[in-house]
Amino acid sequence: MIKRTRFLAGVLTALLLQMLAIPAFADDWANVIMYHRFGEDKYPSTSISLEKFQTHVQEFKDPKYNIIPLEDIVDRLQAGAPLPDRTVAITVDDAYLSVYEEAWPILREAGIPFTVFASTDHLNSQGGGYMNWAQIKEMADAGVTIGHHTASHAHLPALTREQVISEIERANQEFETKLGFVPKLFAYPYGEYGTEIQNIVREFGFIAAFGQQSGVVYKGHDKYAYPRFAMSENYGNIGRLRLAMNALPLRVRNVAPSDKILQKNPPAFGFSLAEKYENISQLRCYSSNQSGGAVPIQMIGDERVEIRLSQAYSPGRGRINCTLPGPNGRFRWFGNLFYIPRK
Repeated sequence: MIKRTRFLAGVLTALLLQMLAIPAFADDWANVIMYHRFGEDKYPSTSISLEKFQTHVQEFKDPKYNIIPLEDIVDRLQAGAPLPDRTVAITVDDAYLSVYEEAWPILREAGIPFTVFASTDHLNSQGGGYMNWAQIKEMADAGVTIGHHTASHAHLPALTREQVISEIERANQEFETKLGFVPKLFAYPYGEYGTEIQNIVREFGFIAAFGQQSGVVYKGHDKYAYPRFAMSENYGNIGRLRLAMNALPLRVRNVAPSDKILQKNPPAFGFSLAEKYENISQLRCYSSNQSGGAVPIQMIGDERVEIRLSQAYSPGRGRINCTLPGPNGRFRWFGNLFYIPRK
């Protein structure tokens, strides 16, 4: 009788959750999608066509996804509060005018929250294809989250410590004067950062900072190195979007080299798995400086993954992406972006 009662109680609970559209389980991860321009066809590496973006928005509206403001995701992860499966945030970098004119009306009509990371010099430029302060304030007043993207959108690893500090201080003053607040969220221009830059961002009191390496945000991840999946005309077909929105975390620790500004090129890259994966033999890693498919992986024991690249990266940015098949056709994902100084 007790077993039957418990069984019926479980059935009723499941039905109630289904009726209320509340996920029956919760997780500690989320996926962050990133855009730049909209409908600016001459920039296919950073823009996405309006037609393709409309297909993305239709995917966002699928009830299996939970589109949540980025700041809410960060707060819940850092507080240890659970997130529903397939939690997703939408972000846009650089505050181009096409965000205001093209993307915002579409997202507003669909009721989809998003974050714009803006560089204050661009907002002051009165042209050049960027939004102005009146437009960014209109969006902020309407509930769009505004994020910090420095003053001039410089390559931060190419600057001195004092110059990086100045970039943030100048932007802080502009945000406070023009909007009445300083954003809590930070995005590294071009996704480029190193350990010292992360420490500066931390010292300024930002609650989180985002790069442009692919991967899943999860509890325990370095909050000043959160990843995002970039979408564009060249890399934004609906299949890739679904792959990103359904991605699962590949949890790692002790990543080497720890500083993303390379001193040795190619790097001796490696990481330890932070949890056990039964199918680790299916792990595949790909490097942007090497063609021909996956790079060789050496497993040391059950946890340590080591990769030795045969070719150096060109100056600028270099990437390594590692994926592992997960349940139900989903993929676990860990990405890494390096900055390679010019000699």
